[in-house]
Amino acid sequence: MAGWLFREVATAQVVPSPPYPTEATLISSISALRHYGLSCVVAAGLVACVASPVAAQDAADPNPGAITISGAVDFTNAYMFRGIRQEDEGFIMWPYFDLGLAVYSGDGALKSVGVNFGTWNSLHSGDTGTDGRGRLWYESDFYATLGLGFGGGFSLGTTYTAYASPNGAFSTVKEIALKASVDDSGYLGKAAIKPYVLVAFELDVESPGQGQADGGTKRGTYVEIGAAPGYSGGGVSLAFPIKVGLSASNYYESNVNGEDSKFGYFSLAGIATVPLGGTTKFGSWNIHGGVEWQRLGDTTKLFNTDDDGDPQSNKVIGSIGIGFSY
Repeated sequence: MAGWLFREVATAQVVPSPPYPTEATLISSISALRHYGLSCVVAAGLVACVASPVAAQDAADPNPGAITISGAVDFTNAYMFRGIRQEDEGFIMWPYFDLGLAVYSGDGALKSVGVNFGTWNSLHSGDTGTDGRGRLWYESDFYATLGLGFGGGFSLGTTYTAYASPNGAFSTVKEIALKASVDDSGYLGKAAIKPYVLVAFELDVESPGQGQADGGTKRGTYVEIGAAPGYSGGGVSLAFPIKVGLSASNYYESNVNGEDSKFGYFSLAGIATVPLGGTTKFGSWNIHGGVEWQRLGDTTKLFNTDDDGDPQSNKVIGSIGIGFSY
């Protein structure tokens, strides 16, 4: 999504990732399952742009207060949610919006407290959108995050997300995610890798195949381990996110034999963010885009089939978008 490309955490504000569920519609055929793309990465690109200084800033910050709004519109060739394909045909657009509140800032053990609310959406023209379901609006997510910042660049975030489908393509997935991350740029400078670990728990599974990303029979627990090294200079921010998605429990259930595949996917991406001028009274704007490669596991490749129905182990995702922060 950028989609892949987007959402992660930014200094005081925490933006979720990539989140997009899949559904209970595994009942039909694997090849009919949706596709997900560069979402996590784009968000990361937007965050990098918003958080990094811009050499050409020719105006003072018009919004020095405790409230920050940001958002973007991204376009991608495929939508993959944690290695699970959602859509890779036709038009795919991701509008999203975030409201961040800087609740507390201090010099003690707890350095900062931030709260974020936001929505992320996916609009499709393919089989999961207008062509197959008669409606463009495939997914609409709501999230709320509490972020705590400590000394040494260490931070903790707790995010509640509800993934819903306005066109009825999948049942609503509810999730609580915990994320621990370290901004090691204060120690390593340009060599910083910014590692993180995320654990997400699916909630409210009322019946088999409902409320789960894999459409399986049991609620799942997802684990993601990654890093986001990058570089900023000359008005351009570069990020190279790397991550692996794993199942701690029933997150990647196979609809063939019901077994849980522990390895979901490996992702390697490159993102560039270019500011559009300096900070103005209308905020800071940017253009961002990137490319992501995913290596899929035993279960996720079953969701990613070619025209002949053969499982594919690799996925290349590209995205481009425009974002703002005020």
